[in-house]
Amino acid sequence: MGLKFLRLYYKIIIQGVIIEFIIRKVVIYMLSQKEIEIIKSCVPVLREHGITLTTNFYNLMFTNNPEVKHLFSNDRQKSGQQAKALAMSLVAAAKNIENLDAILPTVIKIGESHVKAGVKPEHYPIVGKNLLLALKETLGEGATDEVIDAWSKAYEMIAEIFIAEEDKMYKNK
Repeated sequence: MGLKFLRLYYKIIIQGVIIEFIIRKVVIYMLSQKEIEIIKSCVPVLREHGITLTTNFYNLMFTNNPEVKHLFSNDRQKSGQQAKALAMSLVAAAKNIENLDAILPTVIKIGESHVKAGVKPEHYPIVGKNLLLALKETLGEGATDEVIDAWSKAYEMIAEIFIAEEDKMYKNK
């Protein structure tokens, strides 16, 4: 089906004001307990090798998909700040994979910079593909099919959260 979340939009008219509720349910690709454990078990590796992983990620993405390079700050790339920030975000997401609401303030902050840069929903599959490639490269033999599948599902869940938050920001611009 390709959908990672089902979005149900309900419009309710209350005293002439339309309120839109977006209800996201992880239905088709909900993470199993085993997948949650796999993601959480990667936290120590992400702490130790996160910057290597994210540096590899940016190199891969800019080589494989140069059309997205303009969305990223050259200064932050050169200084390593971008790789460090993404590494920290990956650790936070992995630690809180069962409670992604805990990282919502970070999602909103990053989302604001994404909107400012012009990031769109169609960019997320590019990021996901290259992030998984970098994960395979960095983890080596530890990047089993089970690990990559769990990270693929987790990434798609997190990407949907970013897309939904950024959609709200674009609409309120």
